[in-house]
Amino acid sequence: MFMLSLRRCSALHLRQPSPAPHAQHFPRLLRPTHAHANAQKYRTLTDVASTSPFIGGTLPKKLNGWLYVVPTTILVLGGAGVLAYHYNQPFRHTALAVVRCSRIAEAAVLGAIDYKLTFAKTYESEEERSEAYSECHTRSAQRVLTALLANGGIFIKLGQHMASVAVLPREWTTTMRPLQDQCEPTPYEDIEKMFISDIGLSIDDYFDGLDPRPIGVASLAQVHVGRLKGSGERVAVKLQHPHLQEFCEIDMEMVEVSLGWIKHLFPEFEFTWLGEEMRENLPKEMDFVQEKRNAQRAIADFENIRTSLYIPQVKEARKRILVMEYIQGGRVDDLVYLSDNNIDRNKLALELARIFCQMVHINGWFHADPHPGNLLIRPAPLGSKSPYNFEIVLLDHGLYFDLDTTLRINYSKWWLALIAPASKQTLEERKKYAKLVGNIDEDLYPVFEAAITGRAALEGSWEELDQGTGSFTRGRSMVDLSAQTEAEMEAIRNAVVQKEGLLLSVFDVLRRVPRRVLMVLKLNDLTRALDRALATTHANVRIFLITAKYCTFAVWLDESQRVVSELRRKGLSSMSLGLLWNFFWVWWRYEKMYRSIELVEWWMDTGARLVTAKAWVRGLLTVGGLQGAHKAAAGLA
Repeated sequence: MFMLSLRRCSALHLRQPSPAPHAQHFPRLLRPTHAHANAQKYRTLTDVASTSPFIGGTLPKKLNGWLYVVPTTILVLGGAGVLAYHYNQPFRHTALAVVRCSRIAEAAVLGAIDYKLTFAKTYESEEERSEAYSECHTRSAQRVLTALLANGGIFIKLGQHMASVAVLPREWTTTMRPLQDQCEPTPYEDIEKMFISDIGLSIDDYFDGLDPRPIGVASLAQVHVGRLKGSGERVAVKLQHPHLQEFCEIDMEMVEVSLGWIKHLFPEFEFTWLGEEMRENLPKEMDFVQEKRNAQRAIADFENIRTSLYIPQVKEARKRILVMEYIQGGRVDDLVYLSDNNIDRNKLALELARIFCQMVHINGWFHADPHPGNLLIRPAPLGSKSPYNFEIVLLDHGLYFDLDTTLRINYSKWWLALIAPASKQTLEERKKYAKLVGNIDEDLYPVFEAAITGRAALEGSWEELDQGTGSFTRGRSMVDLSAQTEAEMEAIRNAVVQKEGLLLSVFDVLRRVPRRVLMVLKLNDLTRALDRALATTHANVRIFLITAKYCTFAVWLDESQRVVSELRRKGLSSMSLGLLWNFFWVWWRYEKMYRSIELVEWWMDTGARLVTAKAWVRGLLTVGGLQGAHKAAAGLA
């Protein structure tokens, strides 16, 4: 059929070969006949077709060789790559680094370009500008979120930290917040292998049963419940995700390289502080032996203090495995649980503030990863030293920060300046201590004040809010502030988020402020957020009074110790009336300030009790019966 198609193709003209010169002398019988000529023609066509690459015959020898070399080379290289990926750790790390780093770099570069283009546009109205800026924040945050989720591991931790940075735009913190619940558990088989590797025993040999289903999964570890062999004591077992150990170093390198590119290409969008923080803090959080030491030190710091704080006892600690006392309780912001156990939510909010103020302002050593998932509430057991009918259980002691004495006292004095009524001297002191605490100049002071206090309405501090503030009252101090209104939040949003210069100032603040001060911001944000979540009936500035008391006490301890040291140095023989007067003056200022704060506290607590009593009566009459009254007083009706 192929020969027939060639024969019928009028477009193909092949020259027929000339007969041999001696053919004309052959006898007629031996000369080629017509049929023989046709056969010869067909053979010629067949030979041509078989040697032409365009007609379907065999390829030229050189090209034919490439058809074998190329696929073979691809197969060999691919196979070698697969083997190297599975059996050569440096090669595997390099391959993963390229992929994971490219995700972060793409999200960061596209976000920086998006911001550049959005800020460069002109808009017909402020509403249009506001919407465009908000959409730009959301787009950029979504890009980063997608990259963090794809990479997993410590990148989830990075996103969780971004969600807690108070001075970032709301679109960023809201977008990153789901990362608190986006952690995948490690398969139980991998956990078993790690346990044998680290402990030297199988799980069945160490425990008298371990629930394979984790009760909690975080970015670095997951927690299972089991019983110790022999004693049968119920324990919580914190197990690090095994893959983190392998990829921790390469992931940190990737983050630093990616953020370095961003800084080089877009100097004003600098996030290198995130990489620096991960480099410093992540190894601490991944060492559970260090977590045990942190927990023991925290217990010692509160040993002689009557407090509702409780820290679980650690039974055994290895670098990746932590066995500790199991505590059963409810979330600290679970209003139903509080109501069922008759726990006063006002007292709970104030006690939380006292615990963290004691850590920051007095101890100078504080828990640096506070969030509701690390706090439990339970009824106080027999023998508890809690002054109330509940205990606050603090978990996850992997990351603590210290504050040296100078920084701690300056921070306390800055808070006292914020609480004092505004005057020229007070405003100067606020900016002075902001410089000493956060390395913040006068032009960045308003952003820093907003980050510390969660408010931006103090009189004389924020020039951007001076226009159009008739819809809300500017307080002269933290104590003067009324409940935050929508008008104030909108004004803050317009000043911080919708103006390019102030948004870049936020990045500048994050770059300048010491890391431990940023961690203090997280603590402040936690206490404010829990006070709102608990629907407390006291005034919104009540927790600031707790802060004021601890700041006053911290300053008194520092000044009195300096005077006493001077008295001891000079001795009784050379003691002067001037030193005695200095000691008396320090004591008098402390007592005056402290007792004044206590009086205001009593007044606010009395008002809170009246609000609760009104709610109880309302529930009794409208909801129905004592049960309705109890629910209304607990904020549930």
